[in-house]
Amino acid sequence: MGSTWRNRATAVAPLALVLLAVTGCESTPDARPKPTAAPAAPVARVCAKPAAGPEKPPPGAVTVDPSVTGDLAAKTRSNPPNTTFWLRPGRHRLEPDRYAQVVPKRGNSYVGAPGAVLDGRRTNQYAFGGSARDVTIRHLTVRGFVAPHNEGVVNHDSADGWVIEHATIRDNSGAGLMAGARQQVRASCLRDNGQYGMNAYKADGPLEDLVVEGNEITGNNTGDWERRRPGCGCTGGVKFWAVDGADIRGNWVHDNRGTGLWADTNNNDFRIEGNVLEANDGAALIYETSYNAVVRNNMIRRNNWVEGRRYADRGDAFPFATVYISESGGEPRVRARTDKIEIHRNVLEDNWSGITLWENADRFCNSPANTSSGDCTLLVEDTDRCAQPAIATAPLYSDCRWKTQRVDIHDNRFVLDKSVVDCTTRCDRMAVLANYGTYPEWSPYQGERVAEAITREQHNRWHDNVYVGPWQFVTHDPSRVVGPEQWQGAPYRQDAGSTFRAQDGG
Repeated sequence: MGSTWRNRATAVAPLALVLLAVTGCESTPDARPKPTAAPAAPVARVCAKPAAGPEKPPPGAVTVDPSVTGDLAAKTRSNPPNTTFWLRPGRHRLEPDRYAQVVPKRGNSYVGAPGAVLDGRRTNQYAFGGSARDVTIRHLTVRGFVAPHNEGVVNHDSADGWVIEHATIRDNSGAGLMAGARQQVRASCLRDNGQYGMNAYKADGPLEDLVVEGNEITGNNTGDWERRRPGCGCTGGVKFWAVDGADIRGNWVHDNRGTGLWADTNNNDFRIEGNVLEANDGAALIYETSYNAVVRNNMIRRNNWVEGRRYADRGDAFPFATVYISESGGEPRVRARTDKIEIHRNVLEDNWSGITLWENADRFCNSPANTSSGDCTLLVEDTDRCAQPAIATAPLYSDCRWKTQRVDIHDNRFVLDKSVVDCTTRCDRMAVLANYGTYPEWSPYQGERVAEAITREQHNRWHDNVYVGPWQFVTHDPSRVVGPEQWQGAPYRQDAGSTFRAQDGG
């Protein structure tokens, strides 16, 4: 796996992790939740109070004039690498061509004065692009760019080593920000972008060692792409694709249309800690066809009210959850800082359902049902190997699957007040399940094999949690809904050492 992350396990100091009190928001069955009142510190309230940039140019900086159209791009071209540019207060513009953009040189820094804005005027597609490494953008607002679907405005070409700090990236189409290896996004506001706040995707080369810390990520997916392209899996506050090594901590991820944080396809070695994830229309967190993660010390509240209710109202029995682990698990053979998915010391409060562990029996490498088309697991390099007859025997029988295994859920607090969520049914589920395998006809996973494995054989375990409210548990398949006593008893034997009570006693 070759990541430099493995050589600097202590490079990032841990946050002071604080679980915060609940703040109010309201919802009706047919409306999105209203924006949530800002919780107490240390939640990252950077959109309301962005840190101001320097009022005077840093020593040696090149001053950029907002009254001169294209001045920033022109001065970037005419100056050498490692130049610092100071953007004066005002509205900076590029040439009125859709492809006009700033193409930094290696080591360049772009620093905004108070009130400095780079405005795409709904004309330019990209703000900053190119392949130059180690570019820094600080104290700058970037708005009004119209990146196409699945493309981004800042770091459009996913160059490596960029640092984005105290920036405001808002009201753009597509993704506000793309990501390259060793990218750091800190104390920035990613707000009201058309598709994603950030799309962590790199078409060529590894995307390793990503840090997303102390940001406010809110209101993204204004284009409502999941409705425009049903099942596209192409939205969220942040989407991660094949990222190897990420620290996602101390962020306030709220009021996004769709999922808050979504890791999709061959991500590995994530630490998601100390975040406040709230009032997102869909799940707070999806970890899908990926490996090895720690999810700890997060406050997760009032998520999934819109999407969970939508499925329940149409009679769908699937337990759509606020934390959704889909075909993902711990795998010791994939190098990481953990060899499991550990979900612990979190508070989940008044969400639409809790945690679902799911494995689609028909989804595996080389299956036509694999929505990650063309991708194979991290254990098999050649997709064509996952075919009969070899797939029916070891090791490919196991290695061709993204397996929900080695998930350890403990020392969490799950609180549900149905009057707050405004629901009567199907908002109270915790689940571990699979479907009945049927497809394709040559699949070796047909029948209940995967359902039996995820439920009893793949070391998925709840224990030492606290439950407040009327929780139910879905196990094996969507039709099996049991109460706490059955959940804790044979044959499931889950939640040893956990406590259950009807209402909160403090």
